[in-house]
Amino acid sequence: MHSNHLLLEEPIRMASILEPSKASFFPAMTKIVGTLGPRSRSVDVISGCLKAGMSVARFDFSWGDSDYHQETLENLKAAVKSTKKLCAVMLDTVGAEMQVVNKSEKAISLQQDDVVTLTPDEGQEATSQVLPINFAGLAKAVKTGDTIFIGQYLFTGSETTSVWLEVEKVEGVDVVCKIKNSATLAGALFTLHASQIHIDLPTLTDKDKENISSWGVRNKIDFLSLSYTRHAQDVREAREFLSKLGDLSQTQIFAKIENVEGLTHFDEILQEADGIILSRGNLGIDLPPEKVFLFQKAALYKCNMAGKPAVVTRVVDSMTDNLRPTRAEATDVANAVLDGSDAILLGAETLRGLYPVETISIVGKICAEAEKVFNQDLYFKKTVKYVGEPMTHLESIASSAVRAAIKVKASVIICFTSSGRAARLIAKYRPTMPVISVVIPRLKTNQLRWSFSGAFEARQSLIVRGLFPMLADPRHPAESTSATNESVLKVALDHGKTSGVIKSHDRVVVCQKVGDASVVKIIELED
Repeated sequence: MHSNHLLLEEPIRMASILEPSKASFFPAMTKIVGTLGPRSRSVDVISGCLKAGMSVARFDFSWGDSDYHQETLENLKAAVKSTKKLCAVMLDTVGAEMQVVNKSEKAISLQQDDVVTLTPDEGQEATSQVLPINFAGLAKAVKTGDTIFIGQYLFTGSETTSVWLEVEKVEGVDVVCKIKNSATLAGALFTLHASQIHIDLPTLTDKDKENISSWGVRNKIDFLSLSYTRHAQDVREAREFLSKLGDLSQTQIFAKIENVEGLTHFDEILQEADGIILSRGNLGIDLPPEKVFLFQKAALYKCNMAGKPAVVTRVVDSMTDNLRPTRAEATDVANAVLDGSDAILLGAETLRGLYPVETISIVGKICAEAEKVFNQDLYFKKTVKYVGEPMTHLESIASSAVRAAIKVKASVIICFTSSGRAARLIAKYRPTMPVISVVIPRLKTNQLRWSFSGAFEARQSLIVRGLFPMLADPRHPAESTSATNESVLKVALDHGKTSGVIKSHDRVVVCQKVGDASVVKIIELED
């Protein structure tokens, strides 16, 4: 397995580290996914998140009902309108998640070396002796000596609110455990994670299907985050389910790798999914701590080579309660970028954190700094070598566009695309400049009415590193050879100028289709 040795090519002058960073229109090439929740659902806060750099909003159905999420989404739409910043919508499923059922929501105090029983009898009240859970098959899945972790939903690793248990014995359907550390479980939702054990629960639960077919369909979700993906078949089944739901046949499926089972089948899952989310919170429990970084590097490399977006989670946990990340967290965000991550996903930090806007802003700044020292040259050579020869037509055009842009020091690459595939391929080669993906709407009909496609494709590039979408006027076809194409290009260039990405005398690389041929051209701007 190649890991990404992204070393800096030349030593950095120490004085240059202290120079303030220049502000730019695109805060960072790396995208930020924010989970919207109690602390981040007002129009004001969401507007702040969008301005700070959030480009995908994640709606987590592990808690809150569809009415609650609908209200948040309406606020998101209002914020998008007022800030004029595009934002995609991601629905996150519950999946095969084991939960402690604490109906009274009273705090439960657990003492080290005491014994606690996990029971599937949900009618019992949660106490420090008995914890009811939502899964009847735990007793069959575990054996003496196995490790079980219980933590607040989206736990931040604070040991005072999470507990490690060791299975002592199994009694019928109950599991008797010894408590390894003292902790107080407070709040309504606690998740339970049994280390390296197969849990016989469906990946798409009935509740998930109901949420997708009602809330998901109504809001035409751009991404489905498939929690606890363990096999390629999980993705196939989810895709089959989406294909029957009208517009959702276009929804992209991101497989969430959360345990050793998903890790074992990673290659097949990557082939089926549209993107990957590395759920480091749960993976960090399933894997020995010393192996977590290795999985991250290996998985990101594979996603990069496949040209599929990779999203890393759980980066600045401490910002849930603090205005500033720890040194380790700041370095971790930068390393995720250098390892090849497309996007950083914030969970607890924006969902229930005290500083959602500040968190997005700081993560964006760290990403931008890391991108400056990303060894693009080495990455490009490695990708070309991996793709091999003969290259496909599109792959060859994409890599040529990036090479040309770097050689002529272009300020942007403009790519005309209708499916978004060409633009994603260009982004796969990680150009050092932004890629403006001009999505040309396509006219389609269902025999009853005509409609334009394009909005899905535009929003779905909001999770890809370096891609910035722009929806063109549908009257301008992407393949035309006439002057209409020039006018779309003019609109794109004007967009670049007003945003400050393009200045006079800059060079711009344009990638477009003319008739049956794909063309890469370099243009130099006049005054």
